[in-house]
Amino acid sequence: ELLEGRGLFKKDAFLRKCRDQALLKELGINGRSVEGFLYPSTYTIQPKMSETDFIRMMVKHFDKVYSDRFAGRTDMAGISKMAVITLASIIEKEAAVPEDRPLIASVFKNRLNIKMPLQSDPTAVYGERAFGGKVTREDIQRKNPYNTYRIGGLPPGPIGNPGGDSIEAAIAPASTGYLYFVAKKDGTHYFSKTLEEHNRAVKRYLKN
Repeated sequence: ELLEGRGLFKKDAFLRKCRDQALLKELGINGRSVEGFLYPSTYTIQPKMSETDFIRMMVKHFDKVYSDRFAGRTDMAGISKMAVITLASIIEKEAAVPEDRPLIASVFKNRLNIKMPLQSDPTAVYGERAFGGKVTREDIQRKNPYNTYRIGGLPPGPIGNPGGDSIEAAIAPASTGYLYFVAKKDGTHYFSKTLEEHNRAVKRYLKN
């Protein structure tokens, strides 16, 4: 929408290229689209650059950052690259402040370890609308392969394009016993180890 508003590309044409199977194969992305691999950064778009050229530029930047910062570390963490980016994309959507990312990652890691649903709000609205911090009961109950209230484990792919700090958190989460978190009014989160403590936090921070 931003690119279309600047008169650079048409939104629909750009999105079609993001799902182009030949382009995905060329870029080495084994997924449904380039989502997750369009690295968030500042880009200079040259005159007459095509949608494909721009996608290649963003993915190339992702590949460089990933190679420089994370090459080989996914093997040490015992998690695939696609799983890392998928988890990082959820962390990116959940975290409003940098210091919360490793803690949010620890909650998801702990839940995955005990086969507890992630129950991440951004996944409940993925494909429906942009995540604005709130979900409804209808969102949570929606049948959607990305909705981690309805599925076990990770979604089938990323729900956004994570930056380096979220990828770092996914690979090396904090070591905690947390299983729950709730957003506070200042954008930070309160973390809990037990459902009882979490319910008290929900009443405190979401009572209105």
